[in-house]
Amino acid sequence: MRIIPRRANIYPFSHARRRNFGQLQLRRTSAAVFGVDVEVGNFGNHKTCNYLNFTLKYNKMQDIMTSNLSSLKSEITHLANPAKAKLLAGFFKTGSGQYGAGDKFLGIVVPQQRQLVKKYFREITVGEAEKLLYSPYHEIRLTALLILVAKFAKTDEIEQKKIYDAYLHNTKYINNWDLVDLSAPNIVGTWLLSQNHPSDSHLPASKRKKLISNQILYKLVQSKSLWERRIAILATFAFIRAKQFTDAIKIAEILLHDKHDLIHKAVGWMLREIGKRDEKELTKFLDKFAPQMPRTMLRYAIEKFPKNKRKRYLNIKPVGKNNI
Repeated sequence: MRIIPRRANIYPFSHARRRNFGQLQLRRTSAAVFGVDVEVGNFGNHKTCNYLNFTLKYNKMQDIMTSNLSSLKSEITHLANPAKAKLLAGFFKTGSGQYGAGDKFLGIVVPQQRQLVKKYFREITVGEAEKLLYSPYHEIRLTALLILVAKFAKTDEIEQKKIYDAYLHNTKYINNWDLVDLSAPNIVGTWLLSQNHPSDSHLPASKRKKLISNQILYKLVQSKSLWERRIAILATFAFIRAKQFTDAIKIAEILLHDKHDLIHKAVGWMLREIGKRDEKELTKFLDKFAPQMPRTMLRYAIEKFPKNKRKRYLNIKPVGKNNI
């Protein structure tokens, strides 16, 4: 049985007539697949309805959606491994006072989650992925984020904006370093990059899309939330890959005096990625800020340098309290 493609809801009726809709099964990508009444196939008196051999209603579609979500949850639960869950809880620092305090684990490894994402990401809606983000279990939240990443990469700009908005609306559930690192560059960073480097630059100014400011990153980097600050710097990975370093450098400078080790590591990592693409750019930053940088941040940043160059920067006497 064939599935109506993602954009089937915009097919003209003339196109619809050339397809045997009696052989097709509805996808669940919109409240009413053809953008009409909630009763699917209700085109008024339009004779196209003669070709529709079903009268599936919206509540039936909702049942299908719920069924897919339940199936995904069931498969995740089936993969649970209590022994591994205990190890993961320790690895992600879930003890009292630690950065992952209170997080719960099922004991499912990332490759297993990616297999589920590959199977379900087309069927799970953005709204359903948001519901998964509310789970107390780390792996379910990560699966939700990986679904959003997969959907973002395969959909159009309208749906991408919906995913981007949903992501920023739910940052309190994106609350560990792996959740941030596997999603922020691919959703927040990629969205901002696409909007600020549009493909319509050849058009007259009056017909170009309005550029979106990256100011959201500068709001996030000032947040009290460790994870929102990490989202801000990790989102710039998308810019770095495109050899756009300005925002990454500015945000790295803002975070020089951040107190958290996970921020030191993230900033050092992004600086190292800049250096892979433009060593002079990284060297310029280090020559100015190396004395102020926490030791962890500095070590991460210079990791790919030749031994003598690494030694030169490590021998720089740190100033202030950043001698971690």
